[in-house]
Amino acid sequence: MCQGSARPVPARPVGGRLTKITFAVAALIAIGVTALLWSRAAWTQSEGGAAGAEVVRVVRRDIAYVVKATGIVKPRVGAEVNVGSRVSGEVKRLYVRIGDRVNKGQLLAELDARDLIARRDEATAALQQADVNLSYAQTDLQRKRALGAAGVLSRSDLDLAERAVAVAEQQVTAAQASLAYATTQVAYTRIVAPIAGVVASVSTEEGETVAASFEAPTFVTLLDLSRLEVWGYVDETDIGRIRVGQKARFTVDTYSDHEFEGRVTAVYPKAEILDNVVNYVTVVRFEPPHDRTLRPEMTTTVRIALDTRENVLALPIRALRREGDRSFVLSRRGDAIERRLVTTGSRDESYWEIVDGLREGDQVLIGDVKNEVVIDDRAARDQ
Repeated sequence: MCQGSARPVPARPVGGRLTKITFAVAALIAIGVTALLWSRAAWTQSEGGAAGAEVVRVVRRDIAYVVKATGIVKPRVGAEVNVGSRVSGEVKRLYVRIGDRVNKGQLLAELDARDLIARRDEATAALQQADVNLSYAQTDLQRKRALGAAGVLSRSDLDLAERAVAVAEQQVTAAQASLAYATTQVAYTRIVAPIAGVVASVSTEEGETVAASFEAPTFVTLLDLSRLEVWGYVDETDIGRIRVGQKARFTVDTYSDHEFEGRVTAVYPKAEILDNVVNYVTVVRFEPPHDRTLRPEMTTTVRIALDTRENVLALPIRALRREGDRSFVLSRRGDAIERRLVTTGSRDESYWEIVDGLREGDQVLIGDVKNEVVIDDRAARDQ
């Protein structure tokens, strides 16, 4: 019996098996990623409060309601001095330049003093002559008094001798005054700094002739940068609430990242009208900063604190919500959002004072809480 040839058994395709395995692995990975993302979203929602919402805490801080005003830096009275000459003459030496720092009493300039020195020498000689004349008149009077006592000299001659002494004494007094004046004039040729400060301007040159008349010609202008103040131009709608002694802060453009502190020291009663806007100058004094140099005419932004509340509970303004005349906040309570009524007090540019309804450290939601269950705080307490 002949056996027929056996049929070959076809091999099973390997590629199909691998494709199924690949699909299975991909499905498992997709399921795992989805679960991970879902768990993270759930964790974020439980920790952050609500989707798209930000969590902030109730903290303690100082809150001050402020009045804003623009202003400029000004030198105080006596902090800017124009130094001039009281006598006429040619500028012999000029010892300073713009920007130099000088001490009180430091020599700034000298005038040619030769003419004035000559006048002083003349006054000195005149005084010496007057002293000689007085001495002679006194000696003559003593001699004539002796003769008068002996009956040799008449009374009229004695009176003339006494009058000569009186005239000589007056001449000595006048000569002393003339010498003092001439000496002072010579001293005026040396121009010294009346205050310590910085040379802000120089308005003369060596060799220039200055003439002193009714107004002393200015040589240099000195500025004491340690004695500055701020003039804030407060609107008429706010000036009624400004008081001397109120705290103030201000910034300048060149140091925009730094706030300077001071206090209100004066409020000008006369208005400044600019572009039909009525403002009142409010003076703010401050201690000179050691690490930053302020200069006159710098533009400032002034904030004057009207009502300062220290170390109070506070929340950012955007955390407060309103319904009619009531204020409330939203916070997470379990799976729902709780609405909690609060009582507010003072506020500043960024924060509200929380008087009642929250405690320090409480978490409050800011932002969108759509598709969330919102319950009233009373209902939450009843549960």
